Amino acid sequence: MSIASGVPPRALVLLAILTLVWGTNWPLFQYAVREVSVWTFRAVAVLIAGLTLLAVARARGQSLAIPRRHWRTIVAATSCYLVVWNIASTYSAILIPSGQSAVLGFTMPLWSALISWAFLGERMTPRLLLAVALGGAAVLLLMWPAWGAYAEAPAGFALGLLAGISWAIGTLILKRSDVAVPVTVLTGWQLLITAVPTALGALILGDGRWFVPSWQSIAVIGYIALVPMSIGNVCWFAIVGMLPANVAGLSSILVPVVAMVSGAVIHGEPLGPLQWLAMACCAAALSLALLKPATKRTTCSATTP
Repeated sequence: MSIASGVPPRALVLLAILTLVWGTNWPLFQYAVREVSVWTFRAVAVLIAGLTLLAVARARGQSLAIPRRHWRTIVAATSCYLVVWNIASTYSAILIPSGQSAVLGFTMPLWSALISWAFLGERMTPRLLLAVALGGAAVLLLMWPAWGAYAEAPAGFALGLLAGISWAIGTLILKRSDVAVPVTVLTGWQLLITAVPTALGALILGDGRWFVPSWQSIAVIGYIALVPMSIGNVCWFAIVGMLPANVAGLSSILVPVVAMVSGAVIHGEPLGPLQWLAMACCAAALSLALLKPATKRTTCSATTP
């Protein structure tokens, strides 16, 4: 096997980092909101992450200015992806097992591929169609034993799907627009845009009083802000800039696999034959999207007359 044409090796490195930092992030949500509301947690995390990334960009000599013509696109993409995603995915991970919530959120590759094909005219090759089918099979396998949890908390199920759909739409908005801005600057501003509605939500729907949480909560929120949110989003937007929209979406399909394993280790969430089979489907889907079969080389021996 070799890397498919159009997939830079750097994208694979970023994908490995993304899978690790995002996958291990999901089981931490329950610890992040033990003492503060979802809105407060997200408002603080996106503010820290956005300011950190812009400070890093500035230290690297990058301009923080974004041309005025790009702001409408950036705000629209941010509203769909980061704002809706951050709130919906966190509530979902609280209402149902975090691994199952991750699976619902990461139906995003399926929505992205379908929307790209139906509305944006992107061609679906047989390999990509099979990859999407395997991704869908993995989602169904992981969802099958959790119907009881979904029935008890339908809002968790609905919010998980909403997170995946909004993420797909936001990514496609950004992918279809030529926003020629360094990825660190772009991600930093998007996180700061997200901080505005989440901070308003925290003031209206949040804790209602001022207090200092325990150091454990501060450490978890700080880690989520600096690693999954800062580093993870930079990796994601860099991957989106390198790959076609449908392939970029499929590239994240291994994240719920890591989330399932992390949930099993941290929270004792189920990890049985169905989960392992789903992981195999995810790995196969990713291989189909990013790799191509090695071509056989034929050698011709020349004969001297």
